Amino acid sequence: MKLSSLNQRRGLMVAGAIALIAVIAFVAFRLGPLAPTRLTVVRVSHDSLTPSVFGVGSVEAKQSWLMGPTVAGRVLRVHVDVGDKVKAGQLLAEMDPVDLEQRLLAQEAAWAKARSVQVAAQAQVLDAKARQALASTNLLRQKDLARQNFISQGALEVREQELISADAAFQTSQANLQAAGQDLQRLQAERAAASLQRQNTRLLAPADAVVISRDAEAGSTVVAGQPVLRLANPASLWVKMRVDQSRSAGLAVGLGAKIVLRSQPQQIWTGQVERLEWLADAVTEERIAQVGFSEIPPAASIGEMVEVTLDLKATADSPVVPQASVQQHQGRSGVWRVAAGQIEFAPVQWGASSLDGRIQALSGLQAGDSVVVYSEKALKPGAGFRVVDALVKQAKP
Repeated sequence: MKLSSLNQRRGLMVAGAIALIAVIAFVAFRLGPLAPTRLTVVRVSHDSLTPSVFGVGSVEAKQSWLMGPTVAGRVLRVHVDVGDKVKAGQLLAEMDPVDLEQRLLAQEAAWAKARSVQVAAQAQVLDAKARQALASTNLLRQKDLARQNFISQGALEVREQELISADAAFQTSQANLQAAGQDLQRLQAERAAASLQRQNTRLLAPADAVVISRDAEAGSTVVAGQPVLRLANPASLWVKMRVDQSRSAGLAVGLGAKIVLRSQPQQIWTGQVERLEWLADAVTEERIAQVGFSEIPPAASIGEMVEVTLDLKATADSPVVPQASVQQHQGRSGVWRVAAGQIEFAPVQWGASSLDGRIQALSGLQAGDSVVVYSEKALKPGAGFRVVDALVKQAKP
């Protein structure tokens, strides 16, 4: 009896040890560090991609104006407010002219005086010309008398001197007339300059526009060039788009664009690239493009943030894989490929990518190859693996 009981006890201990070893082995090879790595794979397809460029930007006005004085002064009146629509030539604001009115009156008086001086100089020219003609006639008559010895040589010399004096007086009158004309031109230029300064105190709309900012009020003192009002043409709205330089390949004028305003996330507006800026942003490492609207959104506001997607030219058919399969191994970019029950790293030269998460493989892969998309841990060549449909089971509804 004791021997039989002892044998039974030993049998149970052996069976328990075997079961424990089996559990440990199961855990080690199925769930532990020796377990094969679970992973999902996909076959390489042969397809073309439509690359896209995504960027963010803001709505701006292609045509905008800063309305301000050309000289320092005080704002006298502002006739418009933010949001007002103005017409070309409409009076927007006035600057205090200070003494410009008095200067204009002084210029008018000086011009009138110069005009009178010019008229007097013209009369002097006519008088000098008449005296010159009379002196010339008297000299001819005296020469005839001198040839007949009716007068002395001294009397003839007096008449010659009268003609010389008349010629000099005529030249003097002509110079005075020319000086009067030049003085009149100078005063006209000064009067025009003062009139232009007076006009510059009136800020007029350069074109049909909308007032977007009122930066100064009546009584404020502003310096030359400081804006009193800001205007924008609402029909010239476009988007200043910023694109990461590393993803800007293929960016060109004329590309179609899909634009989504921050205020209208469900509405897609169309447009196209109208201009590429030559000057990129070296700080943010972005390239700047100006994208125009095919139709101006009625509720768009200047400065509003937008998202822009540009569709590039479709690529030729080539091997295509999900971007999630792209991995780095020993400083090289590629994918983990499953072939003949083994796993290996395949270096790949990548091409264009699309916004739907696919990327073009220019070399290193062929259509039909099985590549790893996701794995539960880092892979290495020759590691054990087990292909599954998904790493995480989805709960049933």
